[in-house]
Amino acid sequence: MKSIINKYRECFTNKGFIISIVAGMVFLLGAYVLNYYTSIFATDHAGNQVTDLVLSNIPTFDVDQIFIYGPMVLWIFIATITLREPKRIPFILKSVALFVVIRALFTTLTHLGPYPYEIPGGYATGWARSLTFASDLFFSGHTGLPFLIALIYGRVHRLYYFIFFGVSAFFGTIVLLGHYHYSIDVAAAFFITYSIYVIATKWFRPDMVRFYG
Repeated sequence: MKSIINKYRECFTNKGFIISIVAGMVFLLGAYVLNYYTSIFATDHAGNQVTDLVLSNIPTFDVDQIFIYGPMVLWIFIATITLREPKRIPFILKSVALFVVIRALFTTLTHLGPYPYEIPGGYATGWARSLTFASDLFFSGHTGLPFLIALIYGRVHRLYYFIFFGVSAFFGTIVLLGHYHYSIDVAAAFFITYSIYVIATKWFRPDMVRFYG
């Protein structure tokens, strides 16, 4: 505990670090505000559904609990390992904010309606769908965000890469089983997220250097 306190003292006596972490928090807050309004826009302008090679061949499964609470558990874990090393906070904040902004912009481009689904009788209530927007589909945040963390933390320890990549693949499967996303939303998330990571390492290089230093 004393070691962690010393790390925080060292970071928060650095003016550059304080400015960077405040900028990251503002950027993340703004990103989620943008995401809120672009999600409303995409849902209000949603068009027809399209067929999907994967979804057309599997039934809808009751995965509401995992869809909602799974990411919560994941972010508690990410916060825990990040807060132990405060120097890593700015790069995480800004990288996630960049991810949210780019995904928000993508959702405004094409407005597919959600894939038709039937709630399994006696199990799912569909309550999770009422907590989410219907048509902010492309690309899958459930898949992309864990993969982004895998790319970031994989350079810290290879085990982290496998953990977060496994979570990404798991959540990707979950959103397909629940018919929350089209298969292209999940598949494209890996490629777009890698590009976001590369951009983050270039745009936020001082924070990246601090993260791995």
